[in-house]
Amino acid sequence: MTETAGIPTPTENETVDFWFDSVCPFAWITSRWMLEVEKVRPITVNWHIMSLSVLNEDKDVDGGYRSLLERAWLPARAATQVWERHGNGAVGRYYTAVGTRIHNEGQRDFEVAVRGALDEMGLETEEILEAARTDALDATLRASHDEGIAKVGDEVGTPVVAFNGTAFFGPVMTRIPRGEEAGRIFDAAVTLAGFPYFYEIKRSRTTDPQFD
Repeated sequence: MTETAGIPTPTENETVDFWFDSVCPFAWITSRWMLEVEKVRPITVNWHIMSLSVLNEDKDVDGGYRSLLERAWLPARAATQVWERHGNGAVGRYYTAVGTRIHNEGQRDFEVAVRGALDEMGLETEEILEAARTDALDATLRASHDEGIAKVGDEVGTPVVAFNGTAFFGPVMTRIPRGEEAGRIFDAAVTLAGFPYFYEIKRSRTTDPQFD
């Protein structure tokens, strides 16, 4: 590590572990921030799948959110199928393709979004969709989900991000930082992760997510 303005920054390529649910707008913003960080810091993002449907399956949630959670199984299961068939790198590309359709393009039919993402990637769309309509790989999905949640506790949601082995829920942002601004926020997050007794910082959110 070196220091920039008193803040430690990585000098060798480091891995950031990122757990996402494709339908979460805040995870989407944080994930796009991490892609920006890859441009200005020597890091590689390792993508992992978690599921808001799994996280909330035994919780009392309102009807509208329950409907979202029922529909959210398909993108998460499709991500798991992509991981099983094509590996971690393909999962990151799938997330970008499906997330762009859901968040940037406003596609609320998740099957349409998943189909378009798989077609864009040139994958076996019909096979993956057919399998994703079942619970065939739910044990794999739950294992990935549980790995992320075990690092932060089950009072949180997506995203879960681990820096140098220390994981947090978030950071939660409503804009995508670009360029060196993205790097500075990353440096600050790494700094906080270096203190084992640091857990939480939070304020009421007054702006809505924007994806541009």
